[in-house]
Amino acid sequence: MKKANQSISDKEVYQKTLQLIHERGVTIEEIAELVYFLQSKYFPDITSDQCEFHVSKVLEKREVQNAVLTGIALDQLAEKNLLESPLQEMLINDEGLYGVDEILSLSIVNVYGSIGLTNYGYIDKIKPGILKKLNNHENGEVHTFLDDIVGAIAAAASSRIAHNNFSREN
Repeated sequence: MKKANQSISDKEVYQKTLQLIHERGVTIEEIAELVYFLQSKYFPDITSDQCEFHVSKVLEKREVQNAVLTGIALDQLAEKNLLESPLQEMLINDEGLYGVDEILSLSIVNVYGSIGLTNYGYIDKIKPGILKKLNNHENGEVHTFLDDIVGAIAAAASSRIAHNNFSREN
């Protein structure tokens, strides 16, 4: 662990972000599947590799890494029953009126503009793929923040694709 006055490198933060996502049972490929789900109707020639590329680019942003690290830490603390009541119960139960998880995820979506917001709202509502699994709360796992974060990463990557393709068409 670094001392308080020592900074952590961008590479270390990026690697820790990827590690924690993986440890929580989510792969880049699964996030890319969400991107494909969101974008294939608009870009029929899009490939899984392209979706993975854009997910990776989103994850390289420090603002995104900060949201991922914070959200996963809160989920882990809730799993270990280390939060004060009533926050502990709110996170364990993923209470509907607890919206801080969505607010944190919006910080990811906002990096790529308003199209990300509509993509995020849509995917958060229908919860396809990995989002459905994360939202099931199986085996005592808490993913109150992670399900929204994964959806936001997919929405941001989708926005990135839309912006890049719009730029090429005009």
